[in-house]
Amino acid sequence: MAFPFRDANLPRAVRIDDLVARLTLPEKINQLIHENNAIDRLGIPAYNWWNEACHGVARNGRATVFPQVIALAATWNRPLVQHLASVVADEARAKHHFAAAAGRHGQYQGLTFWTPNVNIFRDPRWGRGQETFGEDPFLTSELGVAMVRGLQGDDPHYLKVAACAKHFAVHSGPESARHTFDARPTPKDLAETYLPAFQKLVAAGVEAVMAAYNRVLGEPACASEFLLGQTLRGRWGFAGHVVSDCGAIDDFHRHHQVTRNAAESAALAVRRGCDLNCGCTFNDLLVAVGDAAIPEATIDTALRRVLATKFKLGFFDPPERVPFSSIPLTVVDSAPHRAIARQAAAEAIVLLKNADNLLPLAANPASLLVVGPTAASIDALLGNYAGMSAPMVTFVEGIAARLDPSTIFEYRAGCPLSQPTNAGLNYTFGAAAAAEIVVAVLGLDPTLEGEEGDAVASGSGGDRATIELPPVQQRFLRELRRHAKKLVLVLTGGSALAIPEEHELCDAVLHAWYAGCEGGRALADVLFGDIVPSGKLPVTVPRSTSDLPAFDDYRMLGRTYRFADVEPLYPFGFGLGYARLIYRAPSANAGVLTAAATFVARSTVENLGPAEAHEVVQCYVVPPRFQAETPRAILVGFQKIALRANETAQVEFTLAADAFRQVAGDGERVWLPGDYEVVIGSASPGKRAIQLGAPAPVRIAVRLV
Repeated sequence: MAFPFRDANLPRAVRIDDLVARLTLPEKINQLIHENNAIDRLGIPAYNWWNEACHGVARNGRATVFPQVIALAATWNRPLVQHLASVVADEARAKHHFAAAAGRHGQYQGLTFWTPNVNIFRDPRWGRGQETFGEDPFLTSELGVAMVRGLQGDDPHYLKVAACAKHFAVHSGPESARHTFDARPTPKDLAETYLPAFQKLVAAGVEAVMAAYNRVLGEPACASEFLLGQTLRGRWGFAGHVVSDCGAIDDFHRHHQVTRNAAESAALAVRRGCDLNCGCTFNDLLVAVGDAAIPEATIDTALRRVLATKFKLGFFDPPERVPFSSIPLTVVDSAPHRAIARQAAAEAIVLLKNADNLLPLAANPASLLVVGPTAASIDALLGNYAGMSAPMVTFVEGIAARLDPSTIFEYRAGCPLSQPTNAGLNYTFGAAAAAEIVVAVLGLDPTLEGEEGDAVASGSGGDRATIELPPVQQRFLRELRRHAKKLVLVLTGGSALAIPEEHELCDAVLHAWYAGCEGGRALADVLFGDIVPSGKLPVTVPRSTSDLPAFDDYRMLGRTYRFADVEPLYPFGFGLGYARLIYRAPSANAGVLTAAATFVARSTVENLGPAEAHEVVQCYVVPPRFQAETPRAILVGFQKIALRANETAQVEFTLAADAFRQVAGDGERVWLPGDYEVVIGSASPGKRAIQLGAPAPVRIAVRLV
């Protein structure tokens, strides 16, 4: 029998209604749980909604492992992020259809991906900050939209895969309290920091939104009338489906104590707008219907939203109608995809110091020693939510492959990652004294920072208690400096590392993040000058843990480049290259701006050579200090440009009046007259970037009337 819901020529709404009418209540409820059973009488196979693609298809065997999201943020490259996400979706399609043809429909084999994470990385101690695009709402929005567009594709009828904006909302640690805490941000912080990226992704057509574990202003995020009803579906007009974080519905009665049992929790979640349960609590909807706690019609509303995603993915259509169903399995971890991973990893590397132009290194130093606990570590390439590639090119392997055969080359681990050691004989230091160049690869791996349950060496539920290097690494580097002639420090990890002493000890410092399957080759590309460094920090790096507000305080005062009062070690947006740049000739179309006008700001960037430069030109609005909560600067635009040696380029930013509006205490955006500045430069405004070697920015005065 040819069911109408199988007719690809009918309107989608008609097809959904037909399918809903054919399902029993238990079948409907099962469709609202992440693990869907097969419905044999309708020819519908099983399906599992739980899939991850944070930086490549994750937890499902072989797939290209791209750099972790925080590294992608360091590229500040919208087209690259979108292209990378598109090839991730290609691999997802190929793997899904291959598995389905073999009759396999398990977890991590579907096409609904709970990606991207657009929470704001407000505190560097948060272990899952590595999954985000950093601390700034604008940068997060721009790169998050690029990722959604790449994943979902641009076909007018079908999604390549379904993306999901998570975790809605006000969710960024502590991991150990994520099932219990109540985030109570001010209306201003909500509107200015925590919600903008979600709103931008909704406007860009993201298919799903994942609600968080925690409460927000007293309501569980997965059953928040304010978040899901008034904001997401009300003001923003979101028409997709909402999924709970995994096990979050159980938290209603187990931890938040807003319901008495699973049936009440399930009914509350669906009534408030949560459509899909990652978990099994929605099984108790059958009890809730029997108790008249929820009508079947409300379940049908959630079901229609969930089924709409399946129809958009082409699950009920002939394969020949779906343009992505024939992507071959040969794309998975293919050479072109690994080339993109290598490019992204190289563009993500942030050069933080380069004393006396030590870098780039000559291809044939007389001798070179690589040391450090993450130099040969696969974990330090992966980060969390990763797949697996073959090979995974470690940092020491990448350097070894790039060196001239005449170079004397050695590798020694040097010290443990984090555990203390007894002082004893360490041959590393003798080898360092003999080497012309020492490259020390230190920092973090995903056992020290990550999600609750994954970061097994974290003493803080996945978070870090402090943001300094582990003490054993600090001691090792001090001793190494006593022996090394020239010392290059390469940092691994997914978050800020406070290294004021280490910065002074070393001749050059780079942050390589969790660099993915081609990380070693990418690092070698940058160290030896095959690719010029162009990464910029997507986070502020404080000087010490003591500079941070309390981790569980969700107010933004004292946090990030926008609100911190203490000068950082490395400012947001900072990163050096191998060329000398100058910003010149600031100009604008007007010196006075009204609420109905558009402001055009320009500057000229000149490369004085001798190397090529790939520069991220950043544009900030600096408002008057109306109050203590006024941001010190606000990122409103950025462009990544390439300049050959001695080349000059003009950059232009067209700013709508909304770029100048400030957020009032009640969360409303208001036009506040006064004397503002527009700053165009190489990093966020402040003297620290210039002290570190960044070119001085240009400033344009503008009066709002």
